[in-house]
Amino acid sequence: MKILVADRISPTGVAFLKQQPGFEVIEAYGSKPEQILALVRDVDAIAVRSETQITREVIAAAPKLKAVGRAGVGVDNIDVEAATERGVIVMNTPTGNTIATAELTFTHMLCGARPVVQAGASMKAGQWDRKSFSGSELFQKTLGILGLGRIGAEVAKRAQAFGMKVLAYDPYLTDAKAKALNVQTVTTEDLFKKSDYITVHMPLTDDTKYMVDEAAFAKMKKGVRIFNCARGGIIKESALLAALQSGHVAAAGLDVFEEEPLAADHPLRKLPNVVLSPHLGASTKEAQESVGIEVAEALAEVLNGGVVRNAVNMPSVDAHTLSVLKPYFTLGEKLGAILQQVAPDKIEKLRITYFGKINELDSNPLTRAILRGYLRRISGADVTDVNAPMRIHSLGIHVETIKSSTPADYTDLIQLTATDSSGKEFAVSGTLIGTAQNPRLVGLLGHSVEVTPVGFLLVLRNRDVPGIVGMLGTVLGKHQVNIANMSLSRSDQKEALAIYQLDSRPSDEALKEIRNHPAILGLQVITV
Repeated sequence: MKILVADRISPTGVAFLKQQPGFEVIEAYGSKPEQILALVRDVDAIAVRSETQITREVIAAAPKLKAVGRAGVGVDNIDVEAATERGVIVMNTPTGNTIATAELTFTHMLCGARPVVQAGASMKAGQWDRKSFSGSELFQKTLGILGLGRIGAEVAKRAQAFGMKVLAYDPYLTDAKAKALNVQTVTTEDLFKKSDYITVHMPLTDDTKYMVDEAAFAKMKKGVRIFNCARGGIIKESALLAALQSGHVAAAGLDVFEEEPLAADHPLRKLPNVVLSPHLGASTKEAQESVGIEVAEALAEVLNGGVVRNAVNMPSVDAHTLSVLKPYFTLGEKLGAILQQVAPDKIEKLRITYFGKINELDSNPLTRAILRGYLRRISGADVTDVNAPMRIHSLGIHVETIKSSTPADYTDLIQLTATDSSGKEFAVSGTLIGTAQNPRLVGLLGHSVEVTPVGFLLVLRNRDVPGIVGMLGTVLGKHQVNIANMSLSRSDQKEALAIYQLDSRPSDEALKEIRNHPAILGLQVITV
C-alpha cells in the first residue's frame, strides 16, 4: 500500500510508516498541485499539514484512496464533502497540539496585558521608556472563553492559576463538565458584556463565522482585550480594526486571519496595540512530534483494518468498543444485503431496531455497516461506512434507528424493516450464536428461520404439501448443486417458507424446473 506524505511531518512519524510491513512511503514535500494530481493516482492514503490542498479534483484522481490524515486540527485544506462522497476517511490530530495552542493563547493574553513586545522593540531601538508601556494585571479579571473544548479547557486552567474568573460559552458543554472545570456557562451576550479578556476556541463554521462582529464589539466593555488562536474568520477583522482604532478594544492578539498569509499592507500590522503571529499554534517541537506520530499511527491503523481514530466524517470507535462490535458488523452488513434483495427496489423507510445488550454500546458504527450492506448491490464496491448515510439519503430513504427495551427471543437481536410507498413492510432479523459469535438469520418476511447467511440462499414459498423437499433435493442434485443447510417454517395459511443454504448458485435451468412445480408459489436466490 502506498502512502503519500505531501507535507513535512515529524521524521519519527515518517519512519513509523516506513517500518510497517507492506507500506511504501512517498515523500513529496512542496509539490505543486499538478504534481500532487500525478502522485495520487495509485496511493491508498495521504498525510498532510496545512500546505497541500486535497481538493475534489485530487480525490477524484485517486481511485484507491482510503484515508487522508491531517497533522493538526483544522481540515480547511481538505474537501471533506468530496471525500465523504467517495467514502474516504478524513482524520485529524486534535490532541497533539492542544497544549501548544493553549500556551500560545496565554502568551498572547500576557502580551495583551503587558506590552512586552512593544517595550522590547523600544529597547532594541536604543530607548529607555518606562512611561509608555504601562499594562494591566490578569489577577481578578474576568476571562470569557468562546468554545470550551480541549484547548479552551486548558486555557481556563491556566487562567484560574492566575486568579482569573472564567466565563464560557459552548452550546455543547454539559453542566457537569462546566462544574468540573470550575467555569460559569453564559450566553454570548453575557460573555461579551462581562469579560475583561475574551479568547476564541471554536471551529470556523457557518454558525461561528463573524461571531465576533460590530454588534458583538458594541456589547463589550470599553478597554476589553481580545485574542484568537483558533480560526480566522470567527472575529470579523474589519470590525476589530475599527474597535482597536476607536480605543474600545485596548489590545488584541491574533495568530490566525481571514486570509493567510496576512497581506503585507494589512492595516492590522500598523496598529501598536496588536500582537500578531503567523499561525504558530502548533509550532512547537513537542507538538509537531506529537501530531506527526499521531497521524502516522492513525493512517497505519486504518489501512490495516483497525480502529478509526479522530475521523471528522464518520464516528470514531475506540479499540474496546470495536472488538465488541466487530462480530455485529458482519451480521449487520449481511442483514442489510438480504433485506435489499427481498424488499422492493423502491422503499421509503428503513427502520433498524436493536434489542438486548447491544443497546449498551454505540450503535452508530453498526448502523453504517447495515447501510453499507443494503447499498452493496445498488452502489457497488465504492460504498463505505463513510458515504453510506449520504448514499441512502440520496435515494430518498428515511432511516430510523430504535434501541428497544422490549424483550426478544435472543440475548441480542437486530431487526431491519423496509417500508414501501403503500405502507407494506418487509423484515429480516438476525443474531449471533455461540461463543464464536457466528451470524444467524433468524427471521425472514414474518417467518422464524435459522440459517447461516453465507454464500447463496434459495428462498422458497410453497403450499405445505408432501414431496417439496424431495423434489428440491432431486433437482439440485441433478444440476450438481450441494445443499449445505436448510430451515423450514410454516404459516397458518397452509403455506411454508424454506431457506436452503447452497454451495453454488443454481443454473437458470434448475431454477426454472423448481419454479414449474405446481406447489411452488415463489422463488428467489439471495447472494450474501
